[in-house]
Amino acid sequence: MTIEEIKDASAQTHPSRQHPWAIFLIFLRLGLTSFGGPVAHLGYFRQEFVVRRKWLDEHAYADLVSLCQFLPGPASSQVGIALGLSRGGMAGAIASWIGFTLPSAILLVLFGLGLAAAGGEYGSWLHGLKIAAVAVVAQALWGMGKSLCPDKPRATLAVCAAAVAMSFPSLLGQLGAIVAGALFGWAFLSTSAALPHSPVNAAVSRSAGIALLLLFFLLLILLPIAATGSDSYIVKLFDSFYRAGSLVFGGGHVVLPLLQSQVVPAGWVGNDAFLAGYGAAQAVPGPLFTFAAYLGAVSSQSPSGWLGAGIALIGIFLPSFLLIAGVLPFWERLRRYEAMQHAMLGINAAVVGLLLAAFYDPVWTSAIRSAADFSLASIAFLLLMFWKSPPWLVVALVAMVTGLGMG
Repeated sequence: MTIEEIKDASAQTHPSRQHPWAIFLIFLRLGLTSFGGPVAHLGYFRQEFVVRRKWLDEHAYADLVSLCQFLPGPASSQVGIALGLSRGGMAGAIASWIGFTLPSAILLVLFGLGLAAAGGEYGSWLHGLKIAAVAVVAQALWGMGKSLCPDKPRATLAVCAAAVAMSFPSLLGQLGAIVAGALFGWAFLSTSAALPHSPVNAAVSRSAGIALLLLFFLLLILLPIAATGSDSYIVKLFDSFYRAGSLVFGGGHVVLPLLQSQVVPAGWVGNDAFLAGYGAAQAVPGPLFTFAAYLGAVSSQSPSGWLGAGIALIGIFLPSFLLIAGVLPFWERLRRYEAMQHAMLGINAAVVGLLLAAFYDPVWTSAIRSAADFSLASIAFLLLMFWKSPPWLVVALVAMVTGLGMG
């Protein structure tokens, strides 16, 4: 059966539904071509599903993006999961996630296994990946700062959140900064325009949504207990990445400090390998959270590179499935509350602060060792910000320059 026959059969059965295989192929193409990070992914999705396929209108899409930016986890992947869910139920959600995630996950695992086969020798070109990561994170920080911290109160909140994260470099410090941001936003910030109210088909009942949310919190509570009382590396790995996917607000680059705190101090992944993989993640399409697959593959404790990659990948994305499917049936009502809209403004500003802290340590401190490194990072930033060069090209150029001994 061809893809067009699948689409026609789905349309005849239910005009608003798509066959999971058709959804998979649509998102696979996006997963192969969506370079540029989470914000760019949302642009690709809008062009594909609002403009071209007309799965939903502008207001419904804006509503969905607002929800995913509020929830912890990778916003662009959550939008894709929600789109698949609305058109094909849970099978559609899984199909959209696999299609969008698989290409970058495979590329990063192959990259990690190649490094391991080379004996962990991180040459000068890999140092270039770390330098490129400085430019990419700086670009994200610049863009997020302009949009999420446009005034004095939110800019101040971001700097304070960065100070808290640097003073208490742990999960507690990050959560504390986010909670403080939410409370500050609730008490002192205001939004001038209401969020759009166009509904998105949840394809999940409220009772099922409650069950999925309970499962989300149950795993968040029980997995650390199980990991503490178990000698199983697989349990500990799944717990670490599940918590990372559950507790990181802002997604994308903001997951960097939490993942670093999970895998580097434990001795699973060396800091050089961590930052080399993070740099490589900028050169592939698809969601940045597939960086988890790389970390699982190169972990010194993993019995198998592919097994570790699969566990880490499922662990970091499972919270997104549970949260999106659980919250979407209630979102239309929740988002009407003005207090929640105010809290979201504070959370977003705190997220910028966490990214600022991560930009300094470990990104800057591990990559910028000399004036030449600083110059190369500045050129990469210029290419990204003002020449609008694609990130994969900038990463490749910087790696080539350092590999040739020119940086």
